[in-house]
Amino acid sequence: MNSKRKSRSVTPKKRGQLSSASPARARSRGASPSCKVDAESGRKIKLELINKALLSDPVDVATLRKLAISHGGLLTDDIRRKAWPKLLNVNIFEIPSKPDADVTSHRDYHQVVLDVNRSLRRFPPGMRDDQREVLQEQLINIIVRVLLRNPQLHYYQGYHDICITFLLVVGQDISFALIEQLSTHHLRDFMDSTMDSTKHMLNYLLPIIGKANPELKEFMERSDVGTIFALAWLITWYGHVLSDFRSVVRLYDFFLACHPLMPVYLSSAIVLHREKEVLAGDCEMTYVHSLLSKIPQDLPFEHLISRAGDLFVQYPPSALAKEAQLQYKQSSTLSKHGEFEKTSLNQRPDTVLKQRRKQLAERRNQLTPNGIDQKDHSAIVKVAVWALTASVGAALFAVLNTAAEWM
Repeated sequence: MNSKRKSRSVTPKKRGQLSSASPARARSRGASPSCKVDAESGRKIKLELINKALLSDPVDVATLRKLAISHGGLLTDDIRRKAWPKLLNVNIFEIPSKPDADVTSHRDYHQVVLDVNRSLRRFPPGMRDDQREVLQEQLINIIVRVLLRNPQLHYYQGYHDICITFLLVVGQDISFALIEQLSTHHLRDFMDSTMDSTKHMLNYLLPIIGKANPELKEFMERSDVGTIFALAWLITWYGHVLSDFRSVVRLYDFFLACHPLMPVYLSSAIVLHREKEVLAGDCEMTYVHSLLSKIPQDLPFEHLISRAGDLFVQYPPSALAKEAQLQYKQSSTLSKHGEFEKTSLNQRPDTVLKQRRKQLAERRNQLTPNGIDQKDHSAIVKVAVWALTASVGAALFAVLNTAAEWM
């Protein structure tokens, strides 16, 4: 690990749902056939809407975000392989080549290897050792490849938990492109040489809780528990603390479609959800920290996603910045998010990008090295480049305000 960095070792009810049972449990207890038909019909409609958004030219990113946030998220890994690149504004047909430098030469290479070798539980149970070893090697290469191309980024323990999720869903090459984009935007503050920016992001936690439940915030402040209990949640996007992979990718759908502080809003929603447990115990740091740091595995994530979206709309980051002791310009992640959103709207659908690449390749094959028309070549390339468009702030507001409407 970099000597300058402190150690970062990382040791669902829908809104309005009356029963604590999940929809799956309800079906197993004898849900009516009409309920099953309705769920299947809703799923089919949602899949059609996702595909329509992906095939629109330009891609309908605003609708795609709404669908990723809404109940059930993006539904399948096949859809995620198509939609995650669009949510991150990544052209999968123009993935950067591997750096020339040897991965073992990077300053954090040995720490990455140690962390990846300790991550056995993050791989699917029952996977053959030889298959897992291949994936671990790919994971190491992805991480170090990103770091080599972006020397301003510093590895932290927990970063590999995020990278594993992408590798398992979209594969090695696309994972690299998505993780590089994520690392220079949503995760940027975590990858400074110190933890100062990460601490600033965590500083939003108690102000959010205080707006929603002043009594709970006052109790937590008296206990002197701080916010460190949520550190692993935030810097791994919950990948390290949740054992159910389906829950993890569902949260990734949500986070990729939202503001970079949404993992903190979800942390607040989780703490608020556990209000009775917290207030029923001793107002003492070790007790409260022990209780909150052990995240339950059966949390109603669809309900919590909806609650986090409501909290974001009611108490946006700009309204909490002073209380959180953070001005936007101090955070690379927060200050640049508006620009990131603007550049994501005019992406071409993959069918168009694939066809453009094919046409470009055919043209290159037809021309001699000395006969390339640079002007025409430039025009072809520019067709697949994303343009700047208007801000999607208003659209995102509507998306968050309807986060639990689906199904």
